[in-house]
Amino acid sequence: MNRRLIAAVVAGLALVTVSCSTPNESLAQQYESGSEEGYISGDGSTVEIPESNRDEPVTYEATLDTGESVSSSDFEGSVYVVNFWYSSCPPCRLEAPDLADLSVEYSEVPFLGVNVSDTAATSLTFAAEFDVPYPSVVDAQTAGVQLAFAGAVPPNAVPTTLVVDGEGRVAARISGLLRDPSILRAMIDSVVAEGQ
Repeated sequence: MNRRLIAAVVAGLALVTVSCSTPNESLAQQYESGSEEGYISGDGSTVEIPESNRDEPVTYEATLDTGESVSSSDFEGSVYVVNFWYSSCPPCRLEAPDLADLSVEYSEVPFLGVNVSDTAATSLTFAAEFDVPYPSVVDAQTAGVQLAFAGAVPPNAVPTTLVVDGEGRVAARISGLLRDPSILRAMIDSVVAEGQ
């Protein structure tokens, strides 16, 4: 009798464990397929948030890969772009040249990287390899910038690219690889036009 009860409890716990593991399903599928990517990438979906529906301004203080300090107040009144990335993420490597080009094209719109995994040295090496002209926060130890943005629009996949409005609120998001620079270009143009 006790053995049947124990077996039933074990079976029930196994069922609960399996049903709670759906957030990691992508990693399990990667393992089964042998892709060994080791990360969960977004699907490239985009979200544009109307001004009236935006959350409170995002605030943070952090250290850049150059050793300098940066804070949300540095961008006060400016539309800016934030890209969450790390150096061994394949989609991050693919989109880096497009982001670098866009940051030059939109010289009046600051770009800020948020490196979620690497050291400052690795971040700077990546920037040199891909000619990325803008700095990145080194956020692996503290996750302070990630947490600051998680309250507004969670960057739930790497890479994630956000457009922040002049009031410091998240206005648009690309979850995953930036498949076409024109998508981010249109988002930036739309948010910049709001302030004119």
